[in-house]
Amino acid sequence: MMGVNHAITGAAAWIALTGAVPYLTTGALPLDPIGVLAGAAVCAGAALLPDADHHSATIAHSVPVLGRLVTRAIGEVSGGHRHGAHSLLAVGVAALLAWALTLLTVPLDGFGPVAIGAGVGTAALVCFGLKARDFVDRWSTAWLLGIAMGLFIVVVVPEQIEWFPVAVALGYAVHLAGDALTTGGLPGPWWPWVPRPPAAFAEVPVLNRVWMRNGYVALPLLGDTGSRRERAFGALLTIYVSVASGYQLLLGIGIDPLSIV
Repeated sequence: MMGVNHAITGAAAWIALTGAVPYLTTGALPLDPIGVLAGAAVCAGAALLPDADHHSATIAHSVPVLGRLVTRAIGEVSGGHRHGAHSLLAVGVAALLAWALTLLTVPLDGFGPVAIGAGVGTAALVCFGLKARDFVDRWSTAWLLGIAMGLFIVVVVPEQIEWFPVAVALGYAVHLAGDALTTGGLPGPWWPWVPRPPAAFAEVPVLNRVWMRNGYVALPLLGDTGSRRERAFGALLTIYVSVASGYQLLLGIGIDPLSIV
């Protein structure tokens, strides 16, 4: 799946989980509008993290030189693109690291302990999401907006930090789900063990595309990465996120959207 669609699926998943839009959300983890909108931006960025194993991914361009060096190193350590960084084990590692960031605090006069770790994480992920969706042209602008969001969260509404690890884990997992819907597939839930199918599977239509010869698994409903089906899926989710975000904005300023209809 393309980076732009990974980002929108992350935002859509977060809104569906936490929002209060009638008939469009689950309400499984209800949050106030600030948490829904800020978390959607963080989750969108987190949905790009697995592709840090690819030197041409969005994240690779986030910081000159250093971005490419880091992504190349991650690719080598994880075994290359769509290997270790695209596994359930990696989801757990990402969630653990995100939680660890919330513990990194510094005392600040007048504010008490400030969760600087979660603030930096929020800034980076919001930056990645903004750039992936082409909301800004320059990386410098994306970083400034990301930093502004990070400061807002840790200084103005520090209680929102509680959902940070959940947003990271959800975004990471949604990325894997998106890739599993393409023909490339994923190494499966048991990585680093990637069992190959019996030879007979190669001759069975449909099944040989679900459990491939290299051991990868997929449910390729979206076809190849960048296909028309994927673009259509991304467009539908963009509409969903736009409508749901508008609803949350109105709630945030004290307007009941249902009273307008």
